[in-house]
Amino acid sequence: MSTRNLLLSQFKYKAWSNAALFAEMQKLDDATHPSERLAAVRLLNHIYVVDRIFAAHLTGVAHGYAATNTDETPTLEALHFAASETDQWYVDYVTNVSDAALAESVEFTFTDGLTGRMSREEMLAHVAAHGAYHRGGVGRYMAAAGVPPPRDLYTIFLHTSEPQRRARA
Repeated sequence: MSTRNLLLSQFKYKAWSNAALFAEMQKLDDATHPSERLAAVRLLNHIYVVDRIFAAHLTGVAHGYAATNTDETPTLEALHFAASETDQWYVDYVTNVSDAALAESVEFTFTDGLTGRMSREEMLAHVAAHGAYHRGGVGRYMAAAGVPPPRDLYTIFLHTSEPQRRARA
């Protein structure tokens, strides 16, 4: 499997996982579990902001964020819409970026003011891993409030999106 194909699979998986997580988050009642819901939405917003920051780094434009989260907490619905658009942006980006651009090293500035340098492949791998890591944290908030999080597994995504991969006994 090529790097591009693996990255594309990872970003399709990220979009699938995010859609399932946002759907289940609707069950996390703000009236009975306000602190868990707020913490979960703040963490989802952090994922989204970092996704947008790295999208800007990948394309060489300013992102406009001063931190890796926003002062204001968006509604779950608004965040779901924005995250879905960003998930699709990453799928489209990986589909269309050249192999040479993937390998190219890019210098950028972190929100703390320090500079960094990563290849576009490394940035994309970071975004995919970062989202997976924090989705697990959101799942812990959900579970603490009695809402089972969706099963966020790459194997389930692969076998759901390509059922022919799953052998029948």
